[in-house]
Amino acid sequence: MNDDTPDIQTSSIAAPQREEPEPARKAGPAKKKRSKASTKAAVAKSAHAEIEARIGHQFADPNLLMTAFTHVSALKPQRKRTDSYQRLEFLGDHVLGLIVSDMLYRAFPNADEGELSKRLAELVRKESCADVAKSLGLTDDIKLGAVGASASARLRKSVLGDVCEAVIGAIFLDGGYAAAAEFVARNWTERMQKPRRPLRDPKTVLQEWAQGKGLPTPVYREVERTGPHHDPQFRVAVDLPGLAPAEGVGGSKRAAEKVAASVMIEREGVGGGGNDE
Repeated sequence: MNDDTPDIQTSSIAAPQREEPEPARKAGPAKKKRSKASTKAAVAKSAHAEIEARIGHQFADPNLLMTAFTHVSALKPQRKRTDSYQRLEFLGDHVLGLIVSDMLYRAFPNADEGELSKRLAELVRKESCADVAKSLGLTDDIKLGAVGASASARLRKSVLGDVCEAVIGAIFLDGGYAAAAEFVARNWTERMQKPRRPLRDPKTVLQEWAQGKGLPTPVYREVERTGPHHDPQFRVAVDLPGLAPAEGVGGSKRAAEKVAASVMIEREGVGGGGNDE
């Protein structure tokens, strides 16, 4: 009996020594990861709010705003092109046209259809949209892929107009027509009242530009005619030596030629032209 007593005492002393707080020390890295993630999320939220402040619209769906700034080059291989801003750009282009048309109709009650069309063409052209994007400081918010510093600067400049239209599309989906109209009115009213530059026939602009380059007069050729006899659609191409042809579609040959000229003007970076039909 006496030999059992030391064993019991030894056991009662040894037990507390095994209760060491090891798990608490191992939890450190997980806390650091959570801290970094929360910090990153806070930074992203702050940047998001700052963009919203410049745009003048608070998004109920933040993903719409993120998509509006995502160029296709920034997408990972497993993502679809539809995850870029292209669909929003398509929508925003048409929403912008409707809103500006409404603004022009109300602002110029004595203007005929031809004058309204010319004003509309000037206000919704890519250069006008790019100017709005610049004024809102959206250039550096565009998400691009790994294209290099110099290429990145050129690409940002070239897609500014697209991004502006995508933002309009995003606002329309998030807040409806009224929210989109408010954004457009805020950024286009002054431009509407004071046209940036006089509009000129795109065929004339292209011809003068070609002559300045020592090129012959642009040649227009009918590529295709579709549709019924009473409502035809013409596809016309314009050709200049050393340049890829540009095509346009319209309800008449003249209208299609103007569209084709406008396409070549925009592609070659020629200033002063706008399609007025």
